[in-house]
Amino acid sequence: MIEVSREGGAAVLCMTRTERGNALSAGLVEALISAVETCIADPAINTLVLTSQGADFCTGFDLSNMQPATSVEETAAIDGALLWRFVRIEHLLATLWHAPLRTVAVVQGRAFGAGADLFAACDVRLATADAQWRFPGAGFGIVLGTRRLGEHVGVDRALAWVTTGASIDAQQAVSQGLVTGVIPAGAWREHLTPLSVDRPTCAALRAAARADLRDADLAALVRSATRAGLSQRIENYRNTLRKKKPEQASAQQ
Repeated sequence: MIEVSREGGAAVLCMTRTERGNALSAGLVEALISAVETCIADPAINTLVLTSQGADFCTGFDLSNMQPATSVEETAAIDGALLWRFVRIEHLLATLWHAPLRTVAVVQGRAFGAGADLFAACDVRLATADAQWRFPGAGFGIVLGTRRLGEHVGVDRALAWVTTGASIDAQQAVSQGLVTGVIPAGAWREHLTPLSVDRPTCAALRAAARADLRDADLAALVRSATRAGLSQRIENYRNTLRKKKPEQASAQQ
């Protein structure tokens, strides 16, 4: 699901789930968490780069294996499993946001839903000219990543994007602060300036610049996900997608 390589002080994590547009299955999320935490534990790594194979960076929360519940008990079990998956994604995003090293995301094609949140959780956010972003999770009542997005583009704009499910192209993303640079495909290495500080200094600067709101972010997510009817809200959202673009319904948040 991911390939990990080293290039000097940089660790490159490449998502390889191309058959699903690198949608975030439970397995892919756990692989990313493990790889990110391993990189953070290695003092020789000063930069963590998230990339992907295929046409898309990440098409969001993987909905492909969801089945409608047939009883109250099944509904409770499905909703509980979904809550856990969202909690683990929030853990991944928070770990990146507070990582004591430089984090870089490189997007081509679509970065939708939790995939867009993954991009927004990184320091350096590079994209090709064909990239596009959407933050549709609020369409089924999930609060995930909005505060971090707001730190890049402003609270008002973040709320507008999230509540309307707007599609953002690369030009708009650069002008509003979501993207830090537009690059040719595969050219991210040429756009990374060497770091002039060590890991402890990077960690201290991060702590000084960013309030640690991990508990508040997690609480906001859990409150939104524990509203009754999570799986039904997601199914309603998928039905809306099917009416618009059937091929998107199975693998996008």
